[in-house]
Amino acid sequence: MNRTTRYGICTDQSLPYSTLVDRWRLYEELGFDSIWDCDHFMRPSNPGSDYFEGWTLLAALGAETSRIRVGCLVASNTFRHPALLAQQAITIDHITDGRLELGIGAGWFVEEHERFGLQFGSPGELVDRFQEAVEVIDSLLRDETTDYQGRYYQLQGARLRPEPVQRPRPPLTMGAHKPRMLGICARFADRWNSYGTVEEMAHRNRLLDEACMKIGRNPAEIIRSFYGWVPNLESMGMPDPWGSPDAFSEVVGRYTEVGMNEFIFDQPRPDQLDQAAQIAARIF
Repeated sequence: MNRTTRYGICTDQSLPYSTLVDRWRLYEELGFDSIWDCDHFMRPSNPGSDYFEGWTLLAALGAETSRIRVGCLVASNTFRHPALLAQQAITIDHITDGRLELGIGAGWFVEEHERFGLQFGSPGELVDRFQEAVEVIDSLLRDETTDYQGRYYQLQGARLRPEPVQRPRPPLTMGAHKPRMLGICARFADRWNSYGTVEEMAHRNRLLDEACMKIGRNPAEIIRSFYGWVPNLESMGMPDPWGSPDAFSEVVGRYTEVGMNEFIFDQPRPDQLDQAAQIAARIF
């Protein structure tokens, strides 16, 4: 496989903490480029299961690794003020000695917002708030001080210290699927992450290219990242990528053809760990 392509793992926060530590160390040892958790109050696929909080877990697990890039796929902007997220990002960037990938999205899981009494809003409001949050975060991580007067966020002389390890700031990963969000990605993202059919990803990839060219940015500066989990892939007629090295290659190959150059998969089942090691040996 092409080693200019990046490979990552997203792990299940319903597992016991000690198991998660073992898995993160294992995936680092196997050579994966990045490892991620998620940002939810409850597990979308199984709301009744245990579920650790994403950013405190990321800090703990990041400290248990030494090489692999770490991130949250992705922080929901509806959960916290962007200044708090920026400060969390700085802290974890120091804990991991500059290995943080800062993921952020507009928020999508309606049920958890309803259960916990969190404001959600219309799709347009979510995107408006997201754009302001990204502008705030980008400034707080880059600049000496931040002054910002928006509809949703207002800052005056805001200053976060220490500075992040990574300069000018940790890379931004943005979850985005539709034109307005892709336009924000074109301005700010270092990585664009999405999921969908091959045809959907090809269309979004073209939209992102067009948005970059419209503002004079080189589209090649943005990593094109596909997130895949087995039930979703199988519903689209794809094989389980952890089923065999050939199945993994098939999924990667079909999305590579439409411009994706990073693949983040949900972690394999326990009975597939040996298979995952064989796949990693072929990749790395």
